[in-house]
Parts: sequence; C-alpha cells; structure tokens
Amino acid sequence: MRYMEGNTVISFMGVGARYDNDPDILTDVSFNISAGSFYFLSGASGAGKTTLLRLIYHLHRPCRGTIKIFGTPTNSMSRDEITEMRNKMAIVFQEYSLLSHISVFDNVALPLRVRGMDEVKIKKLVTKTLEWVGLAKYANANPKTLSGGQQQRVSVARAIIIQPSILLADEPTGNLDDENASRLMELFIQMNKMFGTTIILATHNSKLMETYKFPIMHVENRKLTFIDPAATRAHSTVKKATPGIHDAKYFTELSRQFNDIGNK
Repeated sequence: MRYMEGNTVISFMGVGARYDNDPDILTDVSFNISAGSFYFLSGASGAGKTTLLRLIYHLHRPCRGTIKIFGTPTNSMSRDEITEMRNKMAIVFQEYSLLSHISVFDNVALPLRVRGMDEVKIKKLVTKTLEWVGLAKYANANPKTLSGGQQQRVSVARAIIIQPSILLADEPTGNLDDENASRLMELFIQMNKMFGTTIILATHNSKLMETYKFPIMHVENRKLTFIDPAATRAHSTVKKATPGIHDAKYFTELSRQFNDIGNK
C-alpha cells in the first residue's frame, strides 16, 4: 500500500529530525503513504511519534531529507502555501483542545468560520456532523460539562467538518476507557471508509492495535519500520454499534449531504 507512488499523499525521503542541538530523534526515515490508508503509529514514550506527526503537519522542520505532502515538498513552502496545505489536514489531540468559553456547536463551527463560510451552510454542516458523532443534543452545551469520551468526539467532529484529506491523531484514546476508545475508533474507521480520509493514529494501546488490525508504523531507536498484521481489516470485525452511528448507508448519505451543502 505505501509504495503506490501515483497515489501518494505523504512522502518522507531520508528525513532526520532533532530539537535544537540535541541528538536526532528520527534518522533516515523514508516511506510513502497512499491516499485512503489507515495506519497506527506505535513506539515508546519519547521515541518520536509526536515528532513524526509534527513533521507531517509542518509544525517542525526536518534537519535533513525531504518531506512531500500531496506531492509538494514542504521544506521551502511559503506561509501561504503551508496554510493551504493545512487546510486539507486535521489533527486530533489526546487533550481534546476544546475552547471552554464557547458552546459545542461553536467549537465545531470554528474551522468553517475561520475559512469564511456562510453561516447558513455552517449551521447545516455542524448539525449534520454532531448527529454523526452522536452529540446533536449537546450542541448548546459547554464542553466542560461533557464526559471525556464526549469531548473527544467533539474534537473529532471539529476535525471532520472540514473533510480533511489527512487526519493525524496523537494518542486520541489515551484518556479514555476501553468502551469510549472503541467508540472513537469506530468514528475514525468510518471517516477512513466513507470519506476516504488518510489516517495516522498514534497510540500506546496494544489492545487497540490487536483488535483493529491496521498496518503499524513503529518508531524505535530513531528508525521507522512497518508492521502489517496481515489480517482482516478492523471494521469488518466491529460488532457493537456506536450510539448515534448507523449503518454504512448513513455515512454515504452524510458524505453526499456534505457535498450538497458545500456546493449550494
């Protein structure tokens, strides 16, 4: 999958990374990731998982090598080009990163308002997205009143509202129990399946990786290796429905409605 160059959305060629004058965190990292892929990113704390995600999102520059996102080298990008690239990407963090002084609705609407979208379209898209994550009735709630699992689903809603081509998730299940972690994984899987979102999900959770047998990018000793469980894709084994999430037809319809709203 990662060697289909014609469909490559993320490419690293001999990339090294360090902070200030410290030793390298990553050395000679090379890989291609195809559009629509789903990878876990594993490794011990401090191994370089977050650094890898920061390199992809251009929050950190490599000390050597070349990174291409959507076929364009990022090393010499202008500020406007970086903004344009990031408009096609989204990040979900372990800490939720929600604004507590505004409602759930306004948190999810924020990326669209930054882009200057019409408020009529925003209302329709946010309503549909909150329905998708099973939180429609909490639209006017303050994020602080929600459980950890609910807050993380709000952060996912805020990510998917822009229909990103690439989603980077940095330990998104780290603060969740097994039930909420599985619920969140179902959301990511459906994003990947129905929207074609390329997903890289960093995690320490071995149970998650054993249950959802996606290929693994493993960081160790400053190097990156790939592990393929060679098993049935995870979403075919998920039996328990997530509250607020329906069958595949719902996601097909949601994708169509997103496009219809955006084109009107």
